[in-house]
Amino acid sequence: MMMDNGVINNYDGLYPDGYMEQEEEWEREGLLDPAWEKQQKKTFTAWCNSHLRKAGTGIENIEDDFRNGLKLMLLLEVISGETLPKPDRGKMRFHKIANVNKALDFIASKGVKLVSIGAEEIVDGNLKMTLGMIWTIILRFAIQDISVEEMTAKEGLLLWCQRKTAPYKNVNVQNFHLSFKDGLAFCALIHRHRPDLIDYSKLSKDNPLENLNTAFDVAEKYLDIPRMLDPDDLINTPKPDERAIMTYVSCYYHAFQGAQQAETAANRICKVLKVNQENERLMEEYERLASDLLDWIRRTMPWLNSRQTDNSLAGCQKKLEDYRTYRRKHKPPRVEQKAKLETNFNTLQTKLRLSNRPAYMPTEGKMVSDIAQAWKGLEIAEKAFEEWLLSEMMRLERLEYLAQKFKHKADIHEDWTRGKEEMLQSQDFRQCKLNDIKALKKKHEAFESDLAAHQDRVEQIAAIAQELNTLEYHEVASVNARCQRICSQWDRLGALTQRRRHALDDAERVLEQIDLLHLEFAKRAAPFNNWLDGTREDLVDMFIVHTIEEISGLMDAHARFKATLGEADKEYQAIVNLVHQVESIVKQHQIPGGLENPYTTLTAHELNRKWSDVRQLVPQRDATLAAELRKQQNNENLRRQFAEKANAVGPWIERQMDAVTAIGMGLQGSLEDQLRRLKEYEAGVYAYKPHIEELERIHQAVQEGMIFENRYSQYTMETLRVGWEQLLTSINRTINEVENQILTRDSKGITQEQLTEFRASFNHFDKNRTGRLLPEELKSCLVSLGYSIGKDRQGELDFQRILAVVDPNNTGYVSFDSFLDFMTRESTDTDTAEQVIDSFRILAGDKPYITAEELRRELPPDQAEYCVARMPPYRGPGAPPGSLDYMAFSTALYGETDL
Repeated sequence: MMMDNGVINNYDGLYPDGYMEQEEEWEREGLLDPAWEKQQKKTFTAWCNSHLRKAGTGIENIEDDFRNGLKLMLLLEVISGETLPKPDRGKMRFHKIANVNKALDFIASKGVKLVSIGAEEIVDGNLKMTLGMIWTIILRFAIQDISVEEMTAKEGLLLWCQRKTAPYKNVNVQNFHLSFKDGLAFCALIHRHRPDLIDYSKLSKDNPLENLNTAFDVAEKYLDIPRMLDPDDLINTPKPDERAIMTYVSCYYHAFQGAQQAETAANRICKVLKVNQENERLMEEYERLASDLLDWIRRTMPWLNSRQTDNSLAGCQKKLEDYRTYRRKHKPPRVEQKAKLETNFNTLQTKLRLSNRPAYMPTEGKMVSDIAQAWKGLEIAEKAFEEWLLSEMMRLERLEYLAQKFKHKADIHEDWTRGKEEMLQSQDFRQCKLNDIKALKKKHEAFESDLAAHQDRVEQIAAIAQELNTLEYHEVASVNARCQRICSQWDRLGALTQRRRHALDDAERVLEQIDLLHLEFAKRAAPFNNWLDGTREDLVDMFIVHTIEEISGLMDAHARFKATLGEADKEYQAIVNLVHQVESIVKQHQIPGGLENPYTTLTAHELNRKWSDVRQLVPQRDATLAAELRKQQNNENLRRQFAEKANAVGPWIERQMDAVTAIGMGLQGSLEDQLRRLKEYEAGVYAYKPHIEELERIHQAVQEGMIFENRYSQYTMETLRVGWEQLLTSINRTINEVENQILTRDSKGITQEQLTEFRASFNHFDKNRTGRLLPEELKSCLVSLGYSIGKDRQGELDFQRILAVVDPNNTGYVSFDSFLDFMTRESTDTDTAEQVIDSFRILAGDKPYITAEELRRELPPDQAEYCVARMPPYRGPGAPPGSLDYMAFSTALYGETDL
């Protein structure tokens, strides 16, 4: 800084532009007031006397009383506490110059670079040079050591004033000239530290003279700060001298220096309390998230464990659609909530370790392990639920098929039996002639042949009904009733058939004529008709297949059937030819009623109709089988499409998991590099999500196509879903671990090299890449880092104490976070309960208790109320009512507590 006479010293931080340059600028602007020199002279004189009086002397005229150098040397000895060289006692000019030079040399020895200040100017009584020298002394010994938040001396002193006067109305300290003119700033400084000396509420900004006199009188009487300023000069000068006010304000700073310790203590307490409040917030948030997630799981499990359906395929499909909605919409937010819960828990534990607090133990049933166990149970229930749904759909699909088949066969059978009981009970043969009787017998034999052919159909109907009972078909009662009716009727038909046979056998002895042609027709037409009925039934028979091989088998069987149609046509022509022969004979011999076949109710017209039906049903069956083949080919394409996508997505997820695991092992660059790469992987994973969604769409089409197996891929949608969720969780957890390691590194001041060394040692002994060490592996790791653990009993005790720190829950292994926390604490310092107690003791004035008023005066409002609400009452003797126990409170902050 350059003084008026060209002096340069090392206090540039006080006036960045140089003091002389500042005065020249003010002079150009017309702001330089001659009163400044007067103010400096008065203030500097008072300041010097405040120190010289300790030596029993003083000065009256600053430019005269320092001329011989004796009092100047004495002043320096008083303010520095050091002894200067012995002064020259002569009264000659050169004696005075020698003494002043001794003083200037001492100033220079204190790191103050003086240029162009000569002893001659001081001896000659140069006022400006003398004031500049005294200002240099004030800067060095009264202001230089003032430092707030590592600012320069002037900035630090100004910031101190601003903080102390911030709560006061009408006070706004921005500088060391105009901000102090009305006296309120001086009064506020006194009231802030000694509220008992001034009633600030009675002061007014409109009475600057009264305010200044009040402050100066109180400071002189109670604080031992002499009057260094003239109130009239401050009020009447447009811009009071900054040097004078800084000198006077520095006396306030030193007078209240003891309060600075209280402020430092308050800052430490605020820092500790803020950490505690943030930890409490994280604990409450964890409890809330954990309760919400566990409640959701508890609400969801009964639905997943339910195995109730309406026993219909449509109802089962509705349940499957509800499950898809749950997996796509309801579960993903819970996956994110679970990841956030684990992240918050890890962050909280890291912050507790870094602030030397005990580990957080959630309330019973809400541990991370409890949540993981509940989540695992949810995933197991999901898998079982979906497997049950698919098996239920297969069962119900089979039931629907069997029910339709039962109805179809029952309808055919009941159509065939219609009128048969009446026919068997008829007594028509009693009025017939012999030929008619023989015809009736042959007709009955044909019926018996037809009846025997229908036995197989009845057995099929009963077997289908039995299977529907076994599979618990929902309309099994009606099936059983119909089956019972058919079986009962069948038994009656059998009995009636036997009875009629006996009756015809009795009549046969009397009536023996028979028409061979009608009999031949009846014999050949009946099985052919039965074959036609069976063929028509087979051609319209329903089927259910799931693979191309199955439909191909049906098509091969149909092709073999079509190959037999030629022989069937020959049989048909032969039977029709019998009819033609009958017609020829009847026409030739004019036999009355000869065209009526007494042996069968079948006619050539009926056989022709059924044969035409068969020939029409064959191409229809071809079309049905071809349609089913196309469906199975489409299903096969879906299998291949799903497999192609799944075989790409599955390995991709596995590669990402391996990459994230490798980064989590700390093998790739600094923590920031690891975090950046993890963020990139996270972005890449979320960008890959459309592939998962596309796979879900394909999977839906697979399920809707009733496709239950896929030989082209080892991956299922369930395994890919679980892998996807595990990948997201792994990335979030690894990002959180790296962020916590950065937090640990930065807050504890450990270097990247130390962190790299810790990680490399940990990984070296983590042979299986599990992310944790067994006790013996931990011991080897510590030894590799230079830890001395002896092989004797004492060494084992030392190691057990370390294990109690890094594995407090006796899990049998040590995670990297616990290991890093231990190594960090070994190499860095943390705040302790003793430090917080010492800080509170300063605020309490060395008392073993503290009052609510003291807390509210020294701490910010929210921090003060936090302490008042949580501090227990002080139980010791001699304390006034309402006293608080800060020692118990501080100890609780670092121990087992609900705070």
